[in-house]
Amino acid sequence: MPAQLQSTLSKTLIILISIVVAALITAFTMFRAGVHSFLFAWTVNFMLMLCVSVVMQTLKPELSFSYFTTRNFEKKGVIYEWFGVHAFRKMMVLTGWEKLHKKGNPVKPDLQAIEQLEYNTRQAEFNHLSIFIIVQIIWIYACVVHSFKGAIWLLVLNVLLNLYPILVQRYNRPRLQRIIRLYKKHATDKIASGHVPVN
Repeated sequence: MPAQLQSTLSKTLIILISIVVAALITAFTMFRAGVHSFLFAWTVNFMLMLCVSVVMQTLKPELSFSYFTTRNFEKKGVIYEWFGVHAFRKMMVLTGWEKLHKKGNPVKPDLQAIEQLEYNTRQAEFNHLSIFIIVQIIWIYACVVHSFKGAIWLLVLNVLLNLYPILVQRYNRPRLQRIIRLYKKHATDKIASGHVPVN
């Protein structure tokens, strides 16, 4: 079997297994606790994050499409500050998530590390956006089958676990892109002045 085909089959198998396992756990939780429960809302988000993370880590897409382009109204981040991104980030610090995330993803002060961090913001945003859309569909279904009140946990956790992380990534990305531009300009200036050899 060609190596490329074997690699493709392995990746497909990994993705399928993760989806099946997540679906079984979610279905079990739904039948045991109900779609109105906090446990179901938490499980749905956790299992979807597991699936999306497996897909992203397995396929490693470039995520270069225009959706991730920073719009003019986003560059200063004021709109996201109005929506409370700083309050959300403080909450992440208080819960210990920020410290845990930085420990698992240390940032080095060099161009390659900053570019990787910028890519990570796109990857994280894509993950949370995918989950947000799916959970919203489930929330609409739960509202129809039960009631708005009966589906409140799905909405609350979707906002906290997905919507706000999306806003944070879109708030951070322009700053990282600005740092990358400064790094590249500094390197170009050094080459132009003869301080750095071209070859």
